[in-house]
Amino acid sequence: MNYNALAIDGPAAAGKSTVAKLLAKRLGYIYIDTGAMYRAATYKAILLKIDLNDPDAFSFLDNTKMDFHDGELYVDGENISQKIRTHQVSNNVSLVSSHISVRNKLVAIQQQIAKQANVVMDGRDIGTVVLPHADLKIFMTASVEERARRRHEENLLTGIESEYNRILKDIEKRDKFDSTRIYNPLRQAEDALYLDTTTLDINKVTDNIYKQFIAIINAKRSE
Repeated sequence: MNYNALAIDGPAAAGKSTVAKLLAKRLGYIYIDTGAMYRAATYKAILLKIDLNDPDAFSFLDNTKMDFHDGELYVDGENISQKIRTHQVSNNVSLVSSHISVRNKLVAIQQQIAKQANVVMDGRDIGTVVLPHADLKIFMTASVEERARRRHEENLLTGIESEYNRILKDIEKRDKFDSTRIYNPLRQAEDALYLDTTTLDINKVTDNIYKQFIAIINAKRSE
């Protein structure tokens, strides 16, 4: 059976996860937050006290189980969706995700999930690497100031200590790291729809993508 896939890429705090969750729920698809998977790898590495600069130290991922249930990430049976949102994880996740060994392992898991179910997947390299044949690809972004504001408000709502200026600098640093890394950098797929959400309502963005995706799937079925 051929399953359907919607890929959403873009920089940190562009609104990808919020839109992807809404779309997955509306479509009845599985939502895969690949960014959370890299955060989880970072979080576990910190707990294990390994050298985050050493790619070979991440062999523990071979024995790490990651699953998504109702949009929440479970690692080795534990829901760590909130534990991976700390400043320490945020400041190190770009480094960890730049390791080829880490990316290869997690990309393989992501691709395997997409072979077994309809998915809405968001991240940095979904349309370019993970799901190059996705039915619809979106590259979502927003101004760095707006993204920092969103992340700041999100942190406050979830009870995480937050400073706007610190978040702004962290996002700028991460943007540069993600877009300039040698292996699978953040970039827009040639056939992706560019979407700047700086001044757009998230619900309207979701409706727009949903209508386009449904049209593509209906056309696919009629072939």
